Amino acid sequence: MKKNNIILIGFMGVGKGTIARALVKESSMFAIDTDDLIESMENRKIKKIFASDGEPYFRNLEKKTALWLEGNVKNTIISTGGGFFKQENIQNIGTIVYLKSSFEGILKRIKKSPNAKNKLNKRPLLKNKKDALKLFNDRNSQYEKVANVVVDVENKDIDLIVKEILGIINENN
Repeated sequence: MKKNNIILIGFMGVGKGTIARALVKESSMFAIDTDDLIESMENRKIKKIFASDGEPYFRNLEKKTALWLEGNVKNTIISTGGGFFKQENIQNIGTIVYLKSSFEGILKRIKKSPNAKNKLNKRPLLKNKKDALKLFNDRNSQYEKVANVVVDVENKDIDLIVKEILGIINENN
């Protein structure tokens, strides 16, 4: 069965959810967010999961979610948490699109978005900017290795990003 899923990966705050919602409007696809699925499964926010059970527990929930996606989801745009790309079965879920931006570009994007303070508080791994930058630098090359497609989103209009992604996906089908 051809799944026709698009998996959006990239660092936290790069715009995966926003781009997924925009892609839905321009396609016949559905959209889901792995962090939303995990929050529904646990009936609590990611921030609380990290605080009470830690990152290893959360990563296990991501694994469970990845297995479910592989077996049950097709024709869907999947926006993922920043570390979801490490799932062993991610290639089996769909076409992986890495949304690439600089660290400064991501911070600028978060700060100019509505409810910017809430968005920074919502991201447990962004609490310490120095640690977050180190994580960003560590993950950048890993994202590129996993991705089937890399789309630079820095300083680009959302419509242009959507057209670029849809053009690449239509080319591959």
